[in-house]
Amino acid sequence: MKRISYSCGLDAAMDVVGGKWKALILWALDTYSPCRFGQLKRLVEGVSEKMLIQQLREMESDGLVHREVYHQVPPRVEYTLTPLGESLNKALEPLSEWGYENMEHIVAVRITGRQA
Repeated sequence: MKRISYSCGLDAAMDVVGGKWKALILWALDTYSPCRFGQLKRLVEGVSEKMLIQQLREMESDGLVHREVYHQVPPRVEYTLTPLGESLNKALEPLSEWGYENMEHIVAVRITGRQA
């Protein structure tokens, strides 16, 4: 069931992009769009087929992703970001930059269990 009330903008944004895979799917679609399902599965390392399908459906429902079905044999489906998805991806860029800048520290803390 989808939420209809939020306490702040960050709450709403995290509800839409929350989880391990959605931000990575956004990145892949921004970088390699249009993308077919198999290509997305390869780009988002570790995601199961079932989870990728679920996440893409949710993102399509939220208006972040457009799914284009080409009626041919064999059938072909391509995914692209909508303008809303593009704007969300752009909003995540500073978070990505923070991750790059702090990646060594994050890895060290995760390995040793204590701050460097």
